[in-house]
Amino acid sequence: MTFKVTYRCFLIAFFGFAMFQFASGQTSEQKALEAKREKLQSEIRDINRLLFAEKKEKGNVLDQMEALDKKINVRQELIRVTNQQSNLLSRQINANIRNISKLRDELETLKKDYGEIIQKSYQNKSKQSRLMFLLSSENFYQAFKRLQYMKQYTEFRKKQGEQIITKTEDLARLNKDLNEERKVKEVLIAQNKKARAQLMEEIKNQKELLATIRQNESNYATAIEKKEREAKQIDKQLDKLIREAIAAANRESSRPTSDTSRFFLTPEATIIANNFSANKGRLIWPVEKGIKSQGFGVYRDAVYPGIKHESNGVIIATDEGAKARAIFKGEVIAIISVPGGNKAVQIKHGNFISTYYNLSNIYVKKGDVVEAKTELGDIYTNRSNGQTRLKFYLHQDTDKLNPEEWVYQL
Repeated sequence: MTFKVTYRCFLIAFFGFAMFQFASGQTSEQKALEAKREKLQSEIRDINRLLFAEKKEKGNVLDQMEALDKKINVRQELIRVTNQQSNLLSRQINANIRNISKLRDELETLKKDYGEIIQKSYQNKSKQSRLMFLLSSENFYQAFKRLQYMKQYTEFRKKQGEQIITKTEDLARLNKDLNEERKVKEVLIAQNKKARAQLMEEIKNQKELLATIRQNESNYATAIEKKEREAKQIDKQLDKLIREAIAAANRESSRPTSDTSRFFLTPEATIIANNFSANKGRLIWPVEKGIKSQGFGVYRDAVYPGIKHESNGVIIATDEGAKARAIFKGEVIAIISVPGGNKAVQIKHGNFISTYYNLSNIYVKKGDVVEAKTELGDIYTNRSNGQTRLKFYLHQDTDKLNPEEWVYQL
């Protein structure tokens, strides 16, 4: 009988541990999904605030289309993550229902076993019975073992009582968790319903805007051509300035060379470059607050998916009055003024170069040594649409790098 009870206790303890491990894993996954959902909600708020800064009539259709396209994509991701949370909660609720049922069965068995122990203990509770049990031993060793058994039996009975209390508390906690999970799921379902309605409204607005654009294709084409022409002009000037900086630095080095594609690194510059490279994926944003409105690389046109565009940097939308800041320690190697455009600052970090374009006022000058977070200048705010955007580029020597791989969660 004692073996039977002990085996049951082992099963109950094992089940309790497994249930705890499952709940811990689910909680960790739920927390990660909730953090992701909150981040997406924050991004949607930033899109509304930064990309729809003024009434639609004031902005050009290209900006409107890109902003709507981005918001729809983020909204779809939000709905997907919320669905994941809801499905996870459903699994947790079902698991808790099963756990409660099992726990009730185990608790009932535990109480039954405990009752049997109490009944047997009552039948043999007299001191005379215990004494006779010891005195009837055939030898001293057997008497010692019986005494040990009596002690263990008493301790076991105590532990059985404690387990009943613990399991009763666990059952109450599971019931409470189950009720809370059901409430959270109801909230998520309501939020997802609202998000879907907002998504439908945004898709409707996008279709209306598409219809407007396609009635005035020439205006849209002109806006695209202008945008691409400006991007190519900036890229060309950046490449020219980087090659000039490489040539100047290499002429002044201890090993002069005419190579304009690679920096000759001094020991000090090598240390900075290595430190910069070691921080890949952890570099700070070039603005204190903002959202990425345009990523790096080739992307499809928001209106005509068959048309592809290429971006050699990223565009970050931020608040009016925001300032560009250095992402890492380095030296200012150029102050750029694009004809018909705005200003830019280039900083060298060993053989890495970061460029901050679309500034209205500059706070630094060529030759300045700056630290991470040093303010470089005011980011220009477009008065026609109220948008404040920083164009950020990253190079290693003359090679274009994807800033999204270097800047933390860009």
